[in-house]
Amino acid sequence: MWRGIEQDSRFYFVHSYYVTPRAAESAVAGCHYGVDFTAAVARDNIFAVQFHPEKSSDSGLLLYANFLQWNVD
Repeated sequence: MWRGIEQDSRFYFVHSYYVTPRAAESAVAGCHYGVDFTAAVARDNIFAVQFHPEKSSDSGLLLYANFLQWNVD
């Protein structure tokens, strides 16, 4: 999902709440904004983010493109 997206790329968050996944291994991206929190989770054929890819410039568009090419084995 992260192919071509640089480490520490910035994504747009508009809210101040976040969830903590019950299964820590489901966390596939994190963020630090005052506290560390999970920014994306993935498990089986589910991928979810707590930011707005559509408002996240080139990195968000690339994430959408990667999602469209995603093949869960």
